[in-house]
Amino acid sequence: MNNIKNCFVTGTDTNIGKTYISVGLLEALAKKKYKTVGIKPIASGCEQQQDELKNIDALALQAAATLCLPYKLVNPFTFELPIAPHIAATAVGVTLNVDSIMDALRPALSVTSDINIIEGAGGWLVPLNQYQQLSDLAIKLNSAIVLVVGIKLGCLNHTLLSVRAIEQSGLPFIGWVANYIDPKMGKNEQQANIATLEQWLTAPCLGKIPFAESAATHLNIDLFLQRFADASFA
Repeated sequence: MNNIKNCFVTGTDTNIGKTYISVGLLEALAKKKYKTVGIKPIASGCEQQQDELKNIDALALQAAATLCLPYKLVNPFTFELPIAPHIAATAVGVTLNVDSIMDALRPALSVTSDINIIEGAGGWLVPLNQYQQLSDLAIKLNSAIVLVVGIKLGCLNHTLLSVRAIEQSGLPFIGWVANYIDPKMGKNEQQANIATLEQWLTAPCLGKIPFAESAATHLNIDLFLQRFADASFA
């Protein structure tokens, strides 16, 4: 049995469905009776709700988890501007760093859960400050990594670069999810892109999610659980 409890969901880009897949994982795990927490450490593009900045993605994670935590524990760093997190933070006089984020996450991480689904912001190497990137937070969290691939023109290069960086981190890369985000892309082209990725990547595809359909329905949650249980550090 490994000692990994955190699954960090990253993506090949922004707006490729990290929240969609994270919520799908939480919903599928709930059906398996797992105790889960959904966490989005940093969110930009937040809106005022009841005198508090909240993010629609973080609210979705909060709702999908089986263990309901106060919003501030699910999403401790909230920024109004819908821009890169470190730029949004600087605009309001906040400096992001791994240690302060870990301190803010400690209450959520200390909850007695089976699996924590932690959604990143943007892609794998999004900056936190001048010296640290979001990948450094994933390392500090001792996370297994799931990569969401937005199936669109350019996804092959984005995916291969992201996977190379993830593997260089030493964290266990347990799989990727093909998310059909471009309804204009032909079926043959979609399948050709996925076939190419399956040829190049050693980690398995954990699901192929049709456009606008339930992610939980199309995720291979048994394969996810097997890979998560077997995850170990390089």
